[in-house]
Amino acid sequence: MRIHLDPTAPGPIFARLADALRAAIVDGRIGFGERLPPSRDLAEGLDVNVHTVLRAYRVLRDEGFIELHPGRGATVAKRLGHHTALAGAIHDLVDEARLNGVDEVALLALVREAWR
Repeated sequence: MRIHLDPTAPGPIFARLADALRAAIVDGRIGFGERLPPSRDLAEGLDVNVHTVLRAYRVLRDEGFIELHPGRGATVAKRLGHHTALAGAIHDLVDEARLNGVDEVALLALVREAWR
C-alpha cells in the first residue's frame, strides 16, 4: 500500500491522511480484512508524528471503515468491493471538473449541495 500526502494541501495532516486511507479503501486498493500498516511504520514512512496516524485511524474507526485491535493493529472493516463503480465515477467527476476549470473547493461545494 502506498499513501502519499501532498505537503502543500490545506487542512490538518491527520484529516488528509484519513482522506487518503478512506479513498484507498473505497477504490479497492485496500481490501476488506486487510491490515493497515502499524502506526509507527506509517508515521515513519510519511515523516509525521505517530499521534497523527493514530488520530487518522481513530477517525476511520469512528466512521466504521476500520477496526482497531490494541496490540494487533488496524484492519479494514467494510466490504467495499462493490463500490468500484463509485470509485470510477469519482475519478471521472474529478477529471471532468479539472477539464472544465472547476477547482477543488467549488467541486466539493457542488457535491455537498447535491448530497442535500
